[in-house]
Amino acid sequence: MRGTDEAGGSLFSDVDLEARVSGRHPLREIRQAVNEALASLDGEFEALCTDFGRPSIAPERLIRASLIQIQFSVRSERQLMERMQYDLLFRWFVGLGIDDAVGVPTVFDPGTATGC
Repeated sequence: MRGTDEAGGSLFSDVDLEARVSGRHPLREIRQAVNEALASLDGEFEALCTDFGRPSIAPERLIRASLIQIQFSVRSERQLMERMQYDLLFRWFVGLGIDDAVGVPTVFDPGTATGC
């Protein structure tokens, strides 16, 4: 019996990104090393940020996004943002949840970045 080819959209999703990434995936070790390095820079990041204005995107997320862009040879920040819309591995590495907003490519431009 042939199955149907209908899209099954659901209102709610219970996707655990941590469970979707294989325990043996090479990015797990890279992410752990990156997180440890970024944790050691927490004081420097805090000193760069102001106590007023709009909250910025966490510098840790921007650095992880740049690293994933380099690792997967994504040609531009615009393509990176597009890939992060649908690529669960990218979302997991950067630290975004399944429903978190991705942002816009200009967050990588030092001339237009706000906050820190």
